[in-house]
Amino acid sequence: MSGRLMVIGLGPGDDRTLTREAHDGLLAADALYGYGPYLDRVPVRSGQARHPSDNREEGARAEAALRHAFEGAKVAIVSGGDPGVFAMAASVCEAIETGPDAWRGLDIAIIPGITAMLAVASRAGAPLGHDFCALSLSDNLKPWELIERRLDAAAGAGFVIALYNPVSRARPWQLAKAFTLLGRHLPGATPVIFGRAVGRVDESVTIATLAAAGEIAADMATLIIVGSRETRLIARPGQSPLVYTPRAVESVSA
Repeated sequence: MSGRLMVIGLGPGDDRTLTREAHDGLLAADALYGYGPYLDRVPVRSGQARHPSDNREEGARAEAALRHAFEGAKVAIVSGGDPGVFAMAASVCEAIETGPDAWRGLDIAIIPGITAMLAVASRAGAPLGHDFCALSLSDNLKPWELIERRLDAAAGAGFVIALYNPVSRARPWQLAKAFTLLGRHLPGATPVIFGRAVGRVDESVTIATLAAAGEIAADMATLIIVGSRETRLIARPGQSPLVYTPRAVESVSA
């Protein structure tokens, strides 16, 4: 008898933001698969096998978990944030599509979590209050030229933009290039929010302008939200400012 495969979102990091459904799924699993640092966030449970792997082994991880589930086990793959946002749910679906036909009969559950852009937005106010989009700046799975076209289109159309995977040691130049490109569409005073490790003990949130954004440090633990022309900043004496994007748009600029 075949088992079950759950793809579980752990949220941004704080146990308080782990959903009850995700909590119950983790408890029910016979085995856990995932990127090592994500697995480290899940408490060890007696009798539950753990299979950590490297961050760039999504395909192999998905296939291993599917094989294990097909043997009859209850298996969970964990993802930080939401598994359907630049994470493991797509890798599992791809493995099912290209793998043995028998995998299509497995019981598959995608269990959502709070993704990074929602966690960061909540710390700053309501920057995603109007239309927004999410883009990954990683060119590991798509060409940089496509990323540039999508940045151009999103900024030109007036979307607030959440940037995932903004910079890494292998890609130290791309974020600065992205800010330069966005600057062709947006004023220098546009609010930009840098949220690093939100929901964890080393959390930090920095609010800057697009003109100064290139001076702010970022890494793969950082989620960046770039406002639109409508995004506003409310200064508050003795407190962090609020950044929000009004829900109403009165006119469309040329």
